[in-house]
Formats: sequence, structure tokens, C-alpha cells
Amino acid sequence: MISTERSTAAIAAAEAHSAHNYHPLPVVVASAEGAWMTDVEGRRYLDLLAGYSALNFGHGNRRLIDAAKAQLERVTLTSRAFHHDRFAEFCAELAALCGKDMVLPMNTGAEAIETAVKTARKWGYRVKGVPDGKAKIVVADNNFHGRTTTIISFSTDPEARADYGPYTPGFEIVPYGDLAALSAAVDEHTVAVLLEPIQGEAGVLVPPAGYLAGVRRLTAERNVLFIADEIQSGLGRTGRTFACEHDGVVPDMYVLGKALGGGVVPVSAVVASSEVLGVFRPGEHGSTFGGNPLACAVALEVIAILRTGEYQERAARLGEHLHRELGLMVGGGAVEAVRGRGLWAGVDIAPARGSGREVSERLLERGVLVKDTHGATIRIAPPLVITEEDLDWGLDQLRAVLAG
Repeated sequence: MISTERSTAAIAAAEAHSAHNYHPLPVVVASAEGAWMTDVEGRRYLDLLAGYSALNFGHGNRRLIDAAKAQLERVTLTSRAFHHDRFAEFCAELAALCGKDMVLPMNTGAEAIETAVKTARKWGYRVKGVPDGKAKIVVADNNFHGRTTTIISFSTDPEARADYGPYTPGFEIVPYGDLAALSAAVDEHTVAVLLEPIQGEAGVLVPPAGYLAGVRRLTAERNVLFIADEIQSGLGRTGRTFACEHDGVVPDMYVLGKALGGGVVPVSAVVASSEVLGVFRPGEHGSTFGGNPLACAVALEVIAILRTGEYQERAARLGEHLHRELGLMVGGGAVEAVRGRGLWAGVDIAPARGSGREVSERLLERGVLVKDTHGATIRIAPPLVITEEDLDWGLDQLRAVLAG
């Protein structure tokens, strides 16, 4: 590998004093701008991961950095014990972007999913009339919604789930994309169906045509909430503001995170109607940092950027180019399959060309950063600011690695 003295020392220091819950590639980033990152040795790398879509608007986006700096000079945190002057505008603008009434802000994606689970259960008891303790949420296999104890209780990934029991009850897992199985699982105690419109961690799995629309019809008919986890897929990544839009679907609840904080601060939120989020009363749920002034200032600028449609258009246009070029790599013993939408792709590497990790390491040596998942797959999700020329250069490096 290409690590030299400074990188090796930094990696060794991190290994000595941090829990080994990640297996990062051996690169130590020191600075970044746009779609490029520079390590402690001064080497530049094209970022084709974008912080798992947290950096949709690029590293060091000037509008976002300026918004953060301006707010840093005023007030960063009040807790929700008091009102602050950015909160109302943030909630109103995000609700409008989603076409909903109310917002419940949190910090991380996992917190937002936990909030969605609690919301759905409380709605089930107070509005739908499900008997106490009987609420059920239907989820899909191969999901990735976070890593809290409750969330991994309905994971089918052994690495995420093993050794963390006893597990939280109240969830039923069905095959992703199987509408008949979903229909059979929904009963009188079901309060919600929780799905990723595109499964990211599973390898950027796009559901069959008509599936999401079928889920929407089914949940509406059965008085069940449709919760869309758009933490990775939302806010421009797929060429639309929300991935659900590709199927003409509006869920009852959006769960947002990652890009909502612009790669500057962690910001997440649950967005739904007043009937749904109105079930909360003071003291029943909260977060010290959720909806803090700094987070609201940055997220407001993210929302303003999205309202222009510029990044959605870029993701759609460059996404067509990306998938056309990746499609040409399928066959010939190098790439077995390509999936995705917009500037988001999962690429299944043929075993003869190495594992996803090995391909990621060889791309690192050529100045390109991607990350593997589930053994044989690499994910490509560049910042939406990437130029077509840089994207082509990155794809050229992938071709070279696969040819080698």
C-alpha cells in the first residue's frame, strides 16, 4: 500500500487508542475541497464516496461554510429549553421542502430512525387504536437503518447484529421488493412499514418497478404509516430531491440526515403531517443538540441550495453518464452487475478480479477513494459537484484496476 511515514504513524496512533469498530482504507486525510481530498503526505484523491452521501454538496462548500461561520459568531447551542431565532425558519422550510406540516429535528441518522420508530408506535396507540404493547413495524431484509440496539434488532446483517442481544421485539422482516410478502405481514397491529427507497449499504439495490407505489397503496388501504428512510437516498443523490419521487410516491414520513448537515455538522430530522408528529407532548422525546442554532443555520442553506434544483439536475445528468459507462464494463469477466440511480451505483466485482476491499485498495493506490460492502461490491457516490472530466478520470482508474 502507499502509506508512508506520516500516514503510517497517524494510522498506528489511531489503532492504539481507538476501538476497532471500523476498517478504514489506509489514507489519512488532511484537507479537502469540492470532490478532492489531500492526505498528510500531500497526495490528492478523487472522492467517489462523499461520506456515504453526507457530502452531496462537496467538501468545503462555500455557501455552507459561510453559513456555519456566521452562526458560530452568534450562538451555537441553547438546548430546547429555550427558543432560538433559527429554529422556526428551519422547521418551516424543511416541512415545505417535503410537502409536510411538522419537523422533529435530531442529530444523526440513527437518532432519526429511533424517533421514527417511537413516533409510529405512539401514533399506533393514540390514533390507530392498537392495543398497548402490540404495535408492529414491518421492515425489509438487507436493510441498513443504523446501529442502535433497537435498529440492529431488525437487521439481517450478522456483523451488525451478532453479540448484541437480547433484541428489541415488535418488528417483522420481509424480503425487499416482495409486495405479496409485505401484504401478508401487515395485520391489525401493524403501525408502519419502514423502507429505504434504495438500499444503500446492501449494495445500492433499486426495488422492482411498481414496488414503492404498491407499498404506498397497501399502507394507505390498511391505515399503516409508510416511513421512507431517505437518509442516504434523499436530498439530490438520485437526481430528484427524494428517491421516492422516481416512483411518484409520497410517504407519510420522511427520515432525513447525512446531506441535511452539508458535511459540516450532523443534522437529521423526521418530517410528517401534524396528525402523525402531533402525538408528542412536552417531555416525551427530545435531544439536547437536536435543532440547535448551528445545525439549523447550515441546514437552512442546504434547503436553499436544493430549492434551485441545480444539484438534482447534475445528479440526473451525470448519473446517466455514470451508469452508461459502468454498464459497458459489465461482462468480460470483470464486473458482474451494476445497480443504482443518479450519482449512486453499486458495482459487483467478479471474484477473479478480487474482493471489493482489494479493488478499493488498488483504486486508492491510483488516487481514487471508494468503499466496499458485502464482500464483492464497491459503491460509487461522488459529491454532486464533481465534474464530468473528473468522473471520467475516476472511471478510467477503475477500468485500469479491473484490467490489471
